[in-house]
Amino acid sequence: MRKRCFYPLACLLAVFCLTGCGTTGAGRKPADYESEISRLKKQMDVMKKEKDDEIASLQAQRQRDIERLQEKTGMQLTELEKAQNELTESLKNELGEYKAKLEMTERGLVITFLAEVFFSPGKDVVGEKGKESLKKVAAVLNADVPNSQIAVEGHTDSDPIKFSGWRSNWELSSARALAVLHFLEDDCGVSPKRLSANGYGEYHPVSPNDTSEGKRQNRRVEIIILPEKLAKERK
Repeated sequence: MRKRCFYPLACLLAVFCLTGCGTTGAGRKPADYESEISRLKKQMDVMKKEKDDEIASLQAQRQRDIERLQEKTGMQLTELEKAQNELTESLKNELGEYKAKLEMTERGLVITFLAEVFFSPGKDVVGEKGKESLKKVAAVLNADVPNSQIAVEGHTDSDPIKFSGWRSNWELSSARALAVLHFLEDDCGVSPKRLSANGYGEYHPVSPNDTSEGKRQNRRVEIIILPEKLAKERK
């Protein structure tokens, strides 16, 4: 959506320059320029409306997702909605850099972090910047959804382990999930009774592994806040 915000005006200015500069000033009248400006303004209005319609469509889709979840779980998701709003604010830097994502799903509220936020390549030790992000998450977990179970999932790309000493991506993804779990418990005060961890290796990709950006998206840690009712059913 950012590209759509910058390009329309630049494109219209380019069109104006081409139409205005392609003909000598002596060959055009002031009315011609006024007509061209009017036409370009109308195009800008159309593009703005398209952008507004797209935003409205995304908001409507989010509302439909919430209603669908409410229908399936038979519960109001007010706690999760509040948590989502709080996390949107507290993680605005990570979200703005496209290194984190919030998504309401059938499983609950999923917080996805690119692995680079927490870990150096091939490592399972949470770095200082990653710790700050996890503290923000933990504050919401403890204040807004104190009764929800929390699942931590580790994922890798499809590149085989070569130099880092792990037997396979299974071990690396599991170790990273556990590292996040232990930090939430030991340093952030999240009750261990609420926490679980799983490693999925390379087998749940969200993007094709045939590009470097796809692999980057697949190397991730997901923290899932389960709706209270679903958490009770799992016990």
